[in-house]
Amino acid sequence: MKAVMKVAPGIGNIELRDIDEPKMQAEQVKIKVHSAGICGTDLHIYKDEYPSFPPVVLGHEVAGEIIEISKEVDGYQIGDRVTTETYFSTCGICAYCRDGYTNLCLNRLSIGSGVNGGFTQYLVVPATNLHHLPENVSFEAGALTEPLACVVNGVLDKPPTVTPGDVAVIAGPGAIGLLTLQVVKSAGATVVTLGTDTDQQRFELAEQFGSDYTLNVQQQDPLDLIRQITNEGLGADIVYECSGAGPAAMQLIDLVRRQGRYVQVGLFGHAVSWDLDQLCYKELIATGSFASTPESWRRAIRLLADGTVQTMPLITDIFGVNDWRKAFDNFEQRNGIKTLLQPVG
Repeated sequence: MKAVMKVAPGIGNIELRDIDEPKMQAEQVKIKVHSAGICGTDLHIYKDEYPSFPPVVLGHEVAGEIIEISKEVDGYQIGDRVTTETYFSTCGICAYCRDGYTNLCLNRLSIGSGVNGGFTQYLVVPATNLHHLPENVSFEAGALTEPLACVVNGVLDKPPTVTPGDVAVIAGPGAIGLLTLQVVKSAGATVVTLGTDTDQQRFELAEQFGSDYTLNVQQQDPLDLIRQITNEGLGADIVYECSGAGPAAMQLIDLVRRQGRYVQVGLFGHAVSWDLDQLCYKELIATGSFASTPESWRRAIRLLADGTVQTMPLITDIFGVNDWRKAFDNFEQRNGIKTLLQPVG
């Protein structure tokens, strides 16, 4: 079967290769992949900015159907439509694992970086990782459950969270930013979405998702708007950096009020300049989040099932794995919003 693989350490070193169909072991299932999303992490692996263990098949945002089940597995049947958490293995005994934070296990191996992922036809994962796709969610939309779970982890599961009446600023109207927008709006906040000249299509979608204001920071200083719409002009109550761009992080520090909350959702892939003195001067609460937890997956599934969050409108491009290079170029050049790969065969 064809697979998009990181074949060696270093920048680049990604190839389309023929590999054997994976063999299933105890307590595992085999999934026929229908759709897999390209994530910023895949691009960071391409640029050697995120750890991986080549040779390894990329892709961790996956939806498909079960085609084989280990005899030890209960609760699933062949033909079930599923998506999967990313952690292939964790130690299970460290303090983080015992407390339910498997995302922070120091010995974790994840699909798409530590073990083979979903940019191919078949994927083997532990049955404990699976979640049934709601009937109203297609394979394409379901492939975005993983980034939604990451957003839920950062926005809803890490205190202090957004509250009704908050003025929230989101920097970066890409897939992660637009998912964040939908989750924040569901909590009752007033949302300002910030972008650049290249984000006109994304601004339109942000408005469809209920963004109260959209603003191009290359054409207008957002500080004036934030002062106008916040209590006593003090600044935003909570800000979300979703772009992975250093200048956006600096700008959000200026826009958040004293004793406000700064939430880092996007990944930069490298060190960026950030004025840490402002944490003291403004008495800010700054939080970050890494990937997802089982609870954030359960909440993400519920948000998809009841229609609170829509992922299908984010999908603008679908490529076969044979065209992975075009897909990666499309993603890196910020064409469209979300790009999927689908297997051959």
